[in-house]
Amino acid sequence: MLLRFLALTTLALTPLLASEGKKPNLLLIMADDLGYSDLGCYGSEIQTPHLDAVAENGLRFTQFYNTARCWPTRSSLLTGFYAQQIRRDKLPDIPSGGNRARRQDWAVLAPRLLAPVGYRSYHSGKWHIDGQPIENGFDRSYLLKDQSRFFNPQIHYLDDEKLPPVELGTDYYGTTAVADHSIKVLKEHADQHGDKPFFHYIGFAAPHFPLHALPEDIAIYEDTYDAGWEVIRQQRWARMKELGVVDTNAVAEPSVPERKLGPPYHFADAYEILGPGEVRTPLPWEDLNREQKEFQATKMAIHAAMIHRMDIEIGRIFDQIKSMGEWDNTLVMFLSDNGASAEIMVRADGHDPEAPLGSAPTYLCLGPGWSTTCNTPFRRHKTWTHEGGTATPFIVSWPKGIAARGETRNNPGHVIDVVPTMLELAGAAPHPDAPPSPGKSLVPVFEKDGSVEHDQFWWYHDDHRAIRIGDWKAVAPQGEPWELYDLSNDRGEMNNLAKSQPEKLQQLVKAWEATTEEFTELVKKDLSPEELQKAKSKPGRPDAMKKAQEDAKRLSR
Repeated sequence: MLLRFLALTTLALTPLLASEGKKPNLLLIMADDLGYSDLGCYGSEIQTPHLDAVAENGLRFTQFYNTARCWPTRSSLLTGFYAQQIRRDKLPDIPSGGNRARRQDWAVLAPRLLAPVGYRSYHSGKWHIDGQPIENGFDRSYLLKDQSRFFNPQIHYLDDEKLPPVELGTDYYGTTAVADHSIKVLKEHADQHGDKPFFHYIGFAAPHFPLHALPEDIAIYEDTYDAGWEVIRQQRWARMKELGVVDTNAVAEPSVPERKLGPPYHFADAYEILGPGEVRTPLPWEDLNREQKEFQATKMAIHAAMIHRMDIEIGRIFDQIKSMGEWDNTLVMFLSDNGASAEIMVRADGHDPEAPLGSAPTYLCLGPGWSTTCNTPFRRHKTWTHEGGTATPFIVSWPKGIAARGETRNNPGHVIDVVPTMLELAGAAPHPDAPPSPGKSLVPVFEKDGSVEHDQFWWYHDDHRAIRIGDWKAVAPQGEPWELYDLSNDRGEMNNLAKSQPEKLQQLVKAWEATTEEFTELVKKDLSPEELQKAKSKPGRPDAMKKAQEDAKRLSR
């Protein structure tokens, strides 16, 4: 079986790689809480020239998905499995829980699979996976664990060793520090391991809350958002159509803002702390008073500044790879861990309303008004399994291996596809004890759109459920009935067909149930009786499997 796998892999490689015998370097970059339309190459007004250049010289995927939340996406991204299969997110009846459970022995991260074929692996930035990077096969790592302080993190690690806290008043900024480490290890790689290919995973914390940005970057966007979230959303939509990053047959217009839908988790004290400028729901811009408009416009300016700076730092990393003579043979992949966030809260050092907004003493979140804009043209936000929570920009370039320049790919894909793609290009094999990955290699899509088909995409997070089969998608928010959408003409998820197409909905719900049961059996295999005893659903939380079954029965009547 292994020999057959390697033979097929070799045949799949491009003629260039086969003739030169070179394996591509693999650069995987993940942003945090970046919305679908937050890059210039996806319609944004935010300046992202380095990422735009990747799209102009490579590919933009228009139907790429994450898991709707940070830690499940990261575990899927680096293993090729759904988070629930490897105990990195909940199942309805299994304590595979949250972001704390350990993976099975076969659920190794990509570096363990790439090392046998000669790769050195590096990590810079956010982690949010069980264990530590070096422990999981990376050769060098800078782990920025403190996600609440961009200017003075209290918890961060170098090669799995804890570093002293950063004091305020230094020139430290998290996004720059991540790039500094990336450049450092790339220089080290060139000096000491230049004959080997590298895999470098970079996890930026930007633009995740708190909204912390450098003053000079905020100043660039100081007046950009005074027009309000509806105007900016329409401007983005117009650019998206010009760029061709949405299928206007599938999305004729952006989804209608859900004016009464606030953050996914309610922290009542946050509104008192943040003051009268904060609003809980995406009200019409004209309904806001002057103070609210100024506060909200400033928040979006800081969000934009964080993305702006991330792009600058990515450009520095690109320059380093080019200086090594490795750019043409480096596969670059960039994406986000979930949609933009509607959350509003205050953590860590609190919020000082007297301090300049965006500085270390402040603690701001984007909120649902701007999150709706950042996820243009889709509905809902991070955590929800609607398109707004799960759709991500995905840009890919590889000068020596991908002939296409500036093309789009409508082929649906998912973060579970990244590891299979890298393994094929590297000529590496999956773990011998692992079950088949639900992901598929996207290498054929690099050449031809529509060349890779998935049986389905499946979601479950915080009791939000969804499944996509072909162009049909069933989705159920926490505690609510299943909805049904035909994404071929309604990717904005505005025309619920649950009542008019009950048989189709039942088909998808049963498929969701079957997959959930399959994952549950996989996770139960090596759990003790004591651990299984803890499998009861938490009090007060809906039993998603029971809810799915009840909905299916009701709709079949």
